[in-house]
Amino acid sequence: MSGLLALLDDVAGIAKIAASSVDDVAGQAAKAGAKAAGAVIDDAAVTPKYVHGFSASREVPIVLRIARGSLINKLVILLPVALLLSAFADWAITPLLMLGGSYLCFEGAEKVMHALGHHKVNEPQLQTTEDGAAGLEEERVKGAIKTDFILSAEIMTIALAAIPDGDPIWKEALILAIVAVGITVAVYGFVAIIVKADDFGLHLVERGGALAGFGRGLVRFMPGFMKVLTVVGTAAMIWVGGQIVVHGLHELGMHQPYQWVRERSEAAAQALPQVAGAAGWATTAFLDGIFGLVLGFILIPLVQHVISPVIGAVRGIFGGARA
Repeated sequence: MSGLLALLDDVAGIAKIAASSVDDVAGQAAKAGAKAAGAVIDDAAVTPKYVHGFSASREVPIVLRIARGSLINKLVILLPVALLLSAFADWAITPLLMLGGSYLCFEGAEKVMHALGHHKVNEPQLQTTEDGAAGLEEERVKGAIKTDFILSAEIMTIALAAIPDGDPIWKEALILAIVAVGITVAVYGFVAIIVKADDFGLHLVERGGALAGFGRGLVRFMPGFMKVLTVVGTAAMIWVGGQIVVHGLHELGMHQPYQWVRERSEAAAQALPQVAGAAGWATTAFLDGIFGLVLGFILIPLVQHVISPVIGAVRGIFGGARA
């Protein structure tokens, strides 16, 4: 009997350890996902454009196809790469984060330039293909998945950087997998709701009755909501990108502008002691955003006149070799 009790006690101890590990993984995944959340707001604003022009019956299937491609990006391609980086090249995480942050700044600055009427941003447009509607849908889905890959890489790198050093590789893999699935479900679930909201409103109007007024209000509300979401998404891209680059420079030994931003944040908190936390955070976010916007404006001509031509030349060389 004593042996059985000892065995049960051991099992209970193992169960407590397992439960503690699960809670720890869930907590770390939540923290890592929260840090990566700023990078996905723009994804939620941009993705509905990929279903624009298709029949209502194809909207949700297209979103689901993009979501499946996003999961493949994160779980099949990027998660193993992230684990290899963590195991053999953790020194590369910060530079990669900064590269991704610079891309976010560039994308955000492009959208600001477009809004100011000074720059054209390529948006997904409907074009006739030899395969008709099926070929158009395939082309649109592939384009969305390619765009998602870049943001997914940034999300996974941010999540990896948020995991404490010394965790076993299985734990890192589990945390990254939870972040990948959680963010993908949240983003594309939200997108599916957005693209069907106006159809739902029209359905309520057609049914009539007490909810018809709500339906009309929903139809009128969605265009403005999409504009607000686009603005918030652009601002989030610039802020997150600027923050990543500023922190990356600090970690690489270039302590300005990080130190300057921190001093301004502390000054704002001291000036408004009643809301010190909010004042400090808002100041930091604002200054990181200004830094990101300036960096993005610098990168626009660099990408146009240097990086894009080089990439085009390389593609031409390899394309000619294949031919």
